[in-house]
Amino acid sequence: MLKLRGVAAHCDIPCKIYDPAVAQVSALSVVRLMDIIAEVGTPKTPDESAKLARVVMEKEQQAGIVKTEVTIIWGDFFKAPQVEANPGVHDLVHRIMQAGSACKQGIDRADGENLVTLVNEFARMFWQSKGLETQTVLAPYPPELPICQPVLERA
Repeated sequence: MLKLRGVAAHCDIPCKIYDPAVAQVSALSVVRLMDIIAEVGTPKTPDESAKLARVVMEKEQQAGIVKTEVTIIWGDFFKAPQVEANPGVHDLVHRIMQAGSACKQGIDRADGENLVTLVNEFARMFWQSKGLETQTVLAPYPPELPICQPVLERA
């Protein structure tokens, strides 16, 4: 039998592979799904009702993914040095949680856009804490909203 004295880990996953991109894509998906809900409008057929139900369920799942991804990075990556460099991170994460809940509860596109804005702010903090500059670009797919990305060096 193998006897271990103890095992310790700094993070749940190997360090240096955290990335807010999943949260960003999910936040953009929330807005796109809100747009689809608006396009469907009031269902007139059972098929439209089924489509609307699926889209609403997916919107809520994507908002949940945002909340999960952000809390993982916030809880596992942001240690004392990162928090000291970004003293507003706790408030920002709280606002993201509230915005994610608002997106789950309703279909107001402004709530979705707010979620994207807050997640971009979080991404900016994250990348800057890793010493990377960021840039804002338009997502190349609907809803074509601005997203924050790290500026990567070309080889």
